[in-house]
Amino acid sequence: MAEERVPVLIAGGGPVGLALALELEHHGVEALLIERSLETTRHPKMDVTNGRSMELFRRMGVAGDLRKVAVPADHPLVVTWVTRQTGWELARFAYPSVDDRYEEIRSRNDGAQPLEPNMRVSQVVLEPALKELLQSRGRHVRVRYGWALESFTQDDSGVDAVITSTRTGETRRVRAAYLAGCDGAGSRTRQGLGIGLDRVPLLRLLVKELGPLRAAGMAVRRLAGLGERPMDGRFFLVHFTSPEREFFERFGTAWHIQSPEGWTLISQNDRDTWTMHAPLGMSVDAEKIDPERFLFERLGRPVACDILQANAWTPQLNVAKRFGHGRVWLAGDAVHQVTPTGGYGMNTGVGDAVGLGWALAAQVQGWGEPGLLRAYEAERRPVAVRNRDAAARHTVVRGAIMAAFRAAIHSENWRGERSRRRLGREIRDLGNLENEALGIEFGYRYDKSPAVWPDPGTPPIQTSDAYTPSTWPGSRPPSLFLADGRAIFDLFGPGFTLLRFTGTDVASLTGAAAERNVPIEVVDIRDDHARRLYERDLVLIRPDQHVAWRGDTLPDSPLRLIDRVRGVAT
Repeated sequence: MAEERVPVLIAGGGPVGLALALELEHHGVEALLIERSLETTRHPKMDVTNGRSMELFRRMGVAGDLRKVAVPADHPLVVTWVTRQTGWELARFAYPSVDDRYEEIRSRNDGAQPLEPNMRVSQVVLEPALKELLQSRGRHVRVRYGWALESFTQDDSGVDAVITSTRTGETRRVRAAYLAGCDGAGSRTRQGLGIGLDRVPLLRLLVKELGPLRAAGMAVRRLAGLGERPMDGRFFLVHFTSPEREFFERFGTAWHIQSPEGWTLISQNDRDTWTMHAPLGMSVDAEKIDPERFLFERLGRPVACDILQANAWTPQLNVAKRFGHGRVWLAGDAVHQVTPTGGYGMNTGVGDAVGLGWALAAQVQGWGEPGLLRAYEAERRPVAVRNRDAAARHTVVRGAIMAAFRAAIHSENWRGERSRRRLGREIRDLGNLENEALGIEFGYRYDKSPAVWPDPGTPPIQTSDAYTPSTWPGSRPPSLFLADGRAIFDLFGPGFTLLRFTGTDVASLTGAAAERNVPIEVVDIRDDHARRLYERDLVLIRPDQHVAWRGDTLPDSPLRLIDRVRGVAT
């Protein structure tokens, strides 16, 4: 059996695996990425890359390239609730375009804004773009589609993996220092480690949150008003193109069109491609569904269309009990699966990719300790749990709107008008936090991490609906533009960055870093606004753009600080 050797083997070529490969490329680490499919996905899956992910992609040098394939930056972001596409509008939530958001970010410059706005792009488009960037620019990472991870074993010095060509059946052995499992919800890597999942049953959660009587009433009204059986937790996806843009933009250009009947219509490119997701009833045989008829019944009339993909799927709320051990670690859907509400699935995975990537780079380059990988789990698992709970909360809001559905909303008489007004008020009162939770996107903090130097006292409160800028250790630091126009995030290097706002002598800290071969760069900033937002004279930024330590003077033992942030837990 042919054998090859590589520092890092990445199993899985979805957005998270590709992001991890780009992260390793960013650090100059040799890696091999394998993906069992022969080509990138044809399933739309995610449709928004949030601002934090875009900051991380900017750090890798690819954010501008990705925006070229996304929905144009001058398009507004609108979520519209309607009875049906042939019916009436109930409520809408409108947000600025990417261009308008850029202007707002620069004009406010208060540290509470992202450096990058979010980006609307289907995974069908994003995956090929990431793959092409990696293949065209990568000098350290090889990409091999059509190869699947079959099995692996690990020892104290590395991992022996067996990979198989899905095209020819050829088998090869790979000896890697580390294996990263980015191989999705059914992760063979996770299963090989024997790691289970903490599951939150979605239907049980809905019944608990809505109350048994309300949930039962919803089921009765769906049967009476729509002729549909009670939901069983599955959804049916119809991904299609259509030339009838005028019909689909009947209520204006919208990103999401949602109905209290439970379906969501997603505009993938504001031009000719859409995806419908709608709940399925108990005992409905998804294999017997006619996708066109299913689509037309929910839209309210037939349309000219070309079905690209149609299948049933079941949303999950799961987080792995462990994120790996030894020399095998996991990221993305391999360790967390969430409902689409909020768009936290892939975006949480991009954060995983960066967190795992720099920790693996530290191991390969010889300055990181194994504790840095254990810190990865201590940091990212609470984020996964928090984001799962937020996605669940948003799903319950959708459920509450479905529970408020009355068939009268489809009527033209006075009862219909009254029902629509009532339901519209209910939707507006429940709000659209799933697209507004900046605290979830930017406010997550690693303050319990063994690889962060803690501050005494009580950390600032971070809520899911708002981001409070802070340099409390473990936080994403505030983003701002300096007086000379530079973005402070663009000054952060691939290693550690020590921001120095005064003339403090930091030779003992840089000397300690040199003694441990830890990459560190001192960046001098003389900007009063930046100093106020960064709260201390000295702020140490990690490779993943999180605060490792801060102070007005150096610690008594700089070597202890350096050892902690490189994974020597105390």
